[in-house]
Amino acid sequence: MLKIKNTLTILLVLIFGAVQAQDTIEAATAEPINDVAQVSQVSDSIKPFKKIKLDGVAAVVGDYLILESDIDKTLIDLRNQGVSADEVSRCGLLGKLMEDRLYAHQAVQDSILVADDEVNATSDAQIAQLVSKVGSIEKVLAFYKKQDEESFREELYKINKLRMLSEKMQRKIVEEIEITPEEVRQFFNKIPEDQRPVFGAELEIAQIVKKPEAPEEEKQKVLDRLNKIREDVLERGSSFAVKAILYTEDPGSKQNGGLYTGITKQTGFAKEFKDMAFSLNVGEVSEPFETSFGIHILTVDKILGQQRDVRHILMIPKVPQSALDAAKKELDTIRQGIIDGKFTFAEAALNFSDQTETKFDGGQLRNPSDYGSRFELTNMDPTFYNQIRNLKDNEISQPILEEDPREGTSYKIMKITNRYDEHEADFSKDYLKIQQLALTQKQADAIGKWMKEHIEDTYVSVNASNQDCDFTNNWVKK
Repeated sequence: MLKIKNTLTILLVLIFGAVQAQDTIEAATAEPINDVAQVSQVSDSIKPFKKIKLDGVAAVVGDYLILESDIDKTLIDLRNQGVSADEVSRCGLLGKLMEDRLYAHQAVQDSILVADDEVNATSDAQIAQLVSKVGSIEKVLAFYKKQDEESFREELYKINKLRMLSEKMQRKIVEEIEITPEEVRQFFNKIPEDQRPVFGAELEIAQIVKKPEAPEEEKQKVLDRLNKIREDVLERGSSFAVKAILYTEDPGSKQNGGLYTGITKQTGFAKEFKDMAFSLNVGEVSEPFETSFGIHILTVDKILGQQRDVRHILMIPKVPQSALDAAKKELDTIRQGIIDGKFTFAEAALNFSDQTETKFDGGQLRNPSDYGSRFELTNMDPTFYNQIRNLKDNEISQPILEEDPREGTSYKIMKITNRYDEHEADFSKDYLKIQQLALTQKQADAIGKWMKEHIEDTYVSVNASNQDCDFTNNWVKK
């Protein structure tokens, strides 16, 4: 997390210091200087200001200052996170800070807004998370060397506001960029054969899930809470995004206010979720509805042709331990039935699995990064990897307890159905991965073009001591 000083305060300090020094000089030199004593007096009056070393300004981008201390503090943060000093340079970090501020500056120019209550809700969630880890707000303040909670919240507000503006601007730049099959083919053909990417070993994995039902009284509690939130949004003008940050149990969208962008009817979301997303107009808020993940309410932020940007709030009714024990016992029976040859794994998935997304495909899992069936070992989630790393091909695991923040608690059995060795990229076999690489490159080109144009049109000043940096972008405007 970048720790950014209160730039307004720093600016006032700089201005005040400069004005005070100027007043001293003018007062001292208002009368002609006739003797050595007077010269000495003037010299003495100026010396204190020459000796004061204020926090230096490393660069200015639009309306934003970047202080030398911002770079220092970010470097310290990165090192505390385990990043080696060899992996990041001061110049490279300054360039990144300047990019963030250019995005934020242009977001303001383009009237891209971030609501104060959304920023504050993000800060509230961050503080609550920190307090839960260390035990008290006093310990949090001591760790961050803050005298009081108010000053800590002010700093968090500025950090989050700048970050959220920057992220919104970046999304706007690339949100309508698409890639055609012909562009993918051209992208692949331009890669020299000896430089084509190598994809690591991959697995195809199937699973059967037993997800016990929560009792009706628990479901009713969730429905009541979601209806109250819906009422606050529709009748009291509360922000749906803020409510999502505070209450959703979907970790994948919580920090973004429940936001999912670019949803299509082919996107790998639950059918009920997509049906609701495409049944609403912009600004409408759905009644609570249920999917295999839990109970949701949903609103549409934006409609772009056949795509929807939506926000949702997910809540998961609590399941008692007795129901979980029964699910584990049932999976033991199903597993033994497959081993005894009573039915295949795919047949068992179709007839017994509670996971709608996979049961009709033999329990086949889909990679959320590209919705393909393969999982590259080197990119696999550590928890997921630990569940299958000791499985032999076609072996069936023992029941595994799954505590998913989105889907709730369940049990599952797993099987590796295919294994692919490390290989050089093949256009037909690896099309989805190549397509994503091509899209990423096209988005990077668009951002590079945008950056070049807006650096030219924006006031940018880099301190003389930093002008020898070999920046990726033309910040010095040579």
